[in-house]
Amino acid sequence: MSDHSGAGNVHTRRIAEFVSTLSYERIPAQVIERIKLLILDSLGCAIYGAQLEWCRIVRSTLESLDATRTTSVWGTPLRLSSPHAALINGTQVQGFELDDVHRRGVLHVGAVTLPALIAVAESHADLSGRDFLTAAVAGYEIGPRVGRCMGQEHIGQGWHSGATVGVYSAAAGAARGLRLSADETVHALGIAGTQSAGLMAAQYGAMVKRMHAGRASQSGLYGALLASNGFTGIVDVFEAPYGGFCTTFSRSQDRFDLDELSAGLGERFETMGIALKFYSCVGSNHTTLDAIRDIQRRRPFTPAEVDKIVVHGSQVTVDHVGWPYRPEGLTSAQLNLPFAVATLLLEGDVFVDQFGPDAVADGARIELSRKVDVVHDPAITALGSAFRHKVRVEVQFPDGSREIETREAPRGSEQSFATADEIVDKFRKLTRGAMSEVQQAALIEAVLDMEQLPTSRRLAELLRQQ
Repeated sequence: MSDHSGAGNVHTRRIAEFVSTLSYERIPAQVIERIKLLILDSLGCAIYGAQLEWCRIVRSTLESLDATRTTSVWGTPLRLSSPHAALINGTQVQGFELDDVHRRGVLHVGAVTLPALIAVAESHADLSGRDFLTAAVAGYEIGPRVGRCMGQEHIGQGWHSGATVGVYSAAAGAARGLRLSADETVHALGIAGTQSAGLMAAQYGAMVKRMHAGRASQSGLYGALLASNGFTGIVDVFEAPYGGFCTTFSRSQDRFDLDELSAGLGERFETMGIALKFYSCVGSNHTTLDAIRDIQRRRPFTPAEVDKIVVHGSQVTVDHVGWPYRPEGLTSAQLNLPFAVATLLLEGDVFVDQFGPDAVADGARIELSRKVDVVHDPAITALGSAFRHKVRVEVQFPDGSREIETREAPRGSEQSFATADEIVDKFRKLTRGAMSEVQQAALIEAVLDMEQLPTSRRLAELLRQQ
């Protein structure tokens, strides 16, 4: 395949060259260690997600439509075609607001990268453990750069960035896994990019929000597979002045920065900027929850002793999670900040056990959530996307006293990344209902010693329900 666009696709070309030429030896050791922990975390999220209602609906629907049985649906004995398996597996990773997040790129990276890549490794190419890690890093590097290029305005205007931006991580990882050339990778990105879609209104209770990541992973996989067979895509998918990704998904030219797409490729690794979650709710809520825990440590209080809680945050925080809670579904419960605060104060934690079927309409949590106000602080917004989750939390008491705590980043963030033991512990908690301890241990070992695997198909074997 040839690229006839000349200098008009300089950033797309740089990305494609980086992806197609990346080697295991060029990846710093700390990035290799980090990507393995990130992979393990995402797989734990997916296995937990396998038995959630919305994932079961997607799975049963596609099983009735798809007679192909080549590619594993994680945490189940089912196999489907690789695009449908990627769709389901991505939905499972994102199924319960437990998976990773690149805050500046506003992207859940594992949920879009791994389903496409593991589908490639199981059904389309034989990759060693080192090959797999290299392809994973390629995917984890690209999506966050697209997110950084688009900035906070992208999600602010209503696009779900995990879905729209995620196609590029999926395409990059799958392209590297398939060993596509730079020219072919340009086309893989261009095929994936034209499939970008995802609306933030899905956060108000719709099951479809959970499927956005799976759909993005599927689109990226389609892009790589089609490009490998000579199908062409938009060769200047980012740069095109009319109908390109950046101009179409942003209100104006000054709202995105094309230089962010390829800045520091191979030198600054965005993989190191990915954070993990230890609360089962959207990442924008985590700094507030940690701030409240900090306050409680120095001044213990009960929910009844609270007069009001005011959360001062960025405009993205206000728009994304600060709306008055409405009991419209579990998605809205996990995305709403006032409800998360009420959950923490009443239940003592905000993890999987706190979001059972009765949680959505819990009268006590709803009543307490009305005491939580989320207000815009222009000074925090002015700090930019790197600080979009920064909050100043003020707990007011009936006697007129108050406690204030400011947090820039939560536990598990890129600034204070979790330990391997914490991540393994989270994995075990999430998978204990679906896996034996022997299978858990085998999967943990396979991921954390991935570079020793002669074939990464071992991952797919261990991810199937046995």
